[in-house]
Amino acid sequence: MQKLLKLLVVMMIFVLGFTGFAANNIAEAKAGKKFTDKLVKCVDGDTAYFKKAGKSRFLYVDTPESTNKIEAYGKTASKYTCNKLKSAKKIQLQYDGTKKDKYGRTLVWVWVDGKLLQKLLVQKGYVKKFYDYGTYSYESELVKLQKKAQKDKVGLWSKKKESVTIATTNKTNFKNCTELRKYYPNGVPKSHKAYQAKMDRDKDGYACER
Repeated sequence: MQKLLKLLVVMMIFVLGFTGFAANNIAEAKAGKKFTDKLVKCVDGDTAYFKKAGKSRFLYVDTPESTNKIEAYGKTASKYTCNKLKSAKKIQLQYDGTKKDKYGRTLVWVWVDGKLLQKLLVQKGYVKKFYDYGTYSYESELVKLQKKAQKDKVGLWSKKKESVTIATTNKTNFKNCTELRKYYPNGVPKSHKAYQAKMDRDKDGYACER
């Protein structure tokens, strides 16, 4: 009887251990395997072009606008993201479920030198909201960090709000990108009234982007 009980206990430990191991593996594997990629160009706080992934939208985070409609902390978030990507020795991307959004952009988690860029953006207070079209691997962690950023009053949540100075014009025909960027610092998409094909040198549907 004692031998039988011992055998049952060992089996239970094995089953529970295996279940826990499997659950952890499923959680870790959900987001997919990381792969190394190279930056082609940075667009704004949550969008960039990569060599393998193409035009990519960062999963789950939504930073303030910095192109057509410039919002507070939009330029700051854009500058922060671009600096991180350009200075990174190693960039890794990670898929998590659906690979493309309705605009054809690749959806990715972005890692710069081993750190999750979305996490860094949230901690800085540069994420105004989350777009929740599903359950993502790092969602709960980012939500907690967002609450902390709000509590600590950093970035968008600070008492000292960033002022936004926007040059306005009704002009649509600019001579060159230097002139256009005085009003649209990060360039314009093909749908914008100021877009000109001659300023879209790489023919990606975005003129004068930095």
